[in-house]
Amino acid sequence: MKLATTRAPTNALLEFEKALIELNRTTLGRRTFLASLPILFAACASDGHRTREGDNTGQETELTVADEKKLTKEALPAMSRDYPPLQDPETQNYITQLGNKLVLANGLAGHPYQYTFTVVDVPMVNAFALPAGTVFVTMPLISMADSEAELAGVIGHEIGHIKARHVAERMEAEKQQSGKKWLFGIGGGLLGGAAGFGLGKLICPPNDGGCLAKTTALGAAAGVGGGLLVQKYRYMANTREDELEADRIGFRAAVKAGYSPRNAGTFYSKLLQMELKSKSTGSPLMSSVTDAVATHPPSQERVNQITALMAESPRNPRMIVSSIGFERTQKKLEQIKRSRPQPTS
Repeated sequence: MKLATTRAPTNALLEFEKALIELNRTTLGRRTFLASLPILFAACASDGHRTREGDNTGQETELTVADEKKLTKEALPAMSRDYPPLQDPETQNYITQLGNKLVLANGLAGHPYQYTFTVVDVPMVNAFALPAGTVFVTMPLISMADSEAELAGVIGHEIGHIKARHVAERMEAEKQQSGKKWLFGIGGGLLGGAAGFGLGKLICPPNDGGCLAKTTALGAAAGVGGGLLVQKYRYMANTREDELEADRIGFRAAVKAGYSPRNAGTFYSKLLQMELKSKSTGSPLMSSVTDAVATHPPSQERVNQITALMAESPRNPRMIVSSIGFERTQKKLEQIKRSRPQPTS
């Protein structure tokens, strides 16, 4: 049953990606696709905007810890269906130990949350958090990381979102605006279909009803399948200020846990490089990576901030870059990937 749950969105996204590649074969198609990206991503972006300086301690919201736990309890059933836990105890144990190491080193256990860390079985590259200490990391993200220090920086980043109550504030705001249906319904399908229709209108030849219908249908399928996290869970879209704040908190948390500052902040630089390469070549981002770009939009400003933090951090040759456990986990995930049926072209 779990394989069906995780493979359906994969097929929809692969078909959607094929359609995008086909539409990008012409010069005009590539130009119009690139021109449409800001419009499409803006549809998924968060409306929140922070103007304060420094790091948020979570004191500016009226939410209590009990409120945050309730929000997470309401969201978890739907989230677990779209992002089911990986059925591999060794990998789960590794990510739990890594997460707990960060929590303990930074004195966060029980202050005010009890943290949990889960590897989820989906084909997208991403890490995300729910309020009150719930952190998720996808299989491909662990595989994409170059070192344990880099992975620790990503997990620290999600701890930063929790500590600063970013997601909790957006979830509460959306719940108040939308009422009881704030988490459910066909929102993902509608947004996915809108993205497909918008893309078709921008790229398909004039009066090509078949092309328009195909991109709309594929976009809807991708949305319903949970292709982009923000298509179904809009509160996962982070603002520029939220990302910068979580970067600072996460980087410092990883360094305080003993990880090398040269490696702890590099993951989102990689995402930025991939996005810039995508724009320069006219090729759409891989659907597996688009999830992370949409929920954690990379920017040169974030890279500049991390570079400055790295430069001001003391150097210690004993600081951790990677570990045997990290290498063993990556090999295990590669074995799991090879053991599964590959999507047909």
